[in-house]
Amino acid sequence: MRAIVTGGAGFIGSHIVDRLIKDGHEVVMVDDLSTGKKENINEKASFSQMDISLPTAIPYLTILMKDVEVIFHLAAFPRVEPSIHEPVGAHNINVNGTHNMLVAARDAKVKRFVLTSSSAVYGEAGVPTDESHSTNPMSPYALHKLIGEQYCKLFSDLYGLETISLRYSNAYGEGQPTSGSYCNVMGIFEQQKSKGEDLTIVGDGEQRRDFVYVGDIVNANIKAGFLDIKFNGDIFNIGSGKNYSVNQIAEWIGGNTTNIPPRIEPKETLLDSNKANFILNWETTIELEEWIKNK
Repeated sequence: MRAIVTGGAGFIGSHIVDRLIKDGHEVVMVDDLSTGKKENINEKASFSQMDISLPTAIPYLTILMKDVEVIFHLAAFPRVEPSIHEPVGAHNINVNGTHNMLVAARDAKVKRFVLTSSSAVYGEAGVPTDESHSTNPMSPYALHKLIGEQYCKLFSDLYGLETISLRYSNAYGEGQPTSGSYCNVMGIFEQQKSKGEDLTIVGDGEQRRDFVYVGDIVNANIKAGFLDIKFNGDIFNIGSGKNYSVNQIAEWIGGNTTNIPPRIEPKETLLDSNKANFILNWETTIELEEWIKNK
């Protein structure tokens, strides 16, 4: 089967590409390499470097999608804090890029479109949070992901394109970013630990987060992409079902810590992934504490 992975040179995207290649699929990677890395490009995949957010990209994307059955759309301006400081650029990449991909997928008659979304769409929510919970974006990034989900549903209803949105909790695992503004707390701690620096804890460190292993996210994407069920804008939470405080994670990693000023963020996140467990036959396989201690 032929598939496209946008953001294929990024952290999660490259893992999905590698899995698809391993499973015998033909893969086209699309990435502008603004945050993706050349070393993440799988030599067995075709690679196209392009900015999917440009209006002129649609005809080229439509050509790339010839005979493609599944699109895994991960390309994004992928972090909360950077989107607050650069809302225009983030909107262009996240909203216009997703819209262009959907238009090209419709025109190329692609069967299925799998969108990478985020638990950030819930904002400050009651936990555990299931897909029926109201959404309350607290950043441009979160709003962009919600708009992407709504576009997916619209394209399913209007044009018959099968779409699925996967709301990940915080991703971690091999190859996670350890520098730059796109780095999350796990990557930041990994980098600081390697340099012998204090681990920087935002606020009091009692904010709790649900973390999900990148290999489990890959499995969720494979299920969503190839399961023999018809999808129509369906949304699935992809989380571990457990959450931990930042202080607890710092303790597992070890070393001195220092606290820095708090920022705008939910106090607690914890996803209810029972829908994915039941419909996608998906479950987590790696525990965060186990992974940290075995590194």
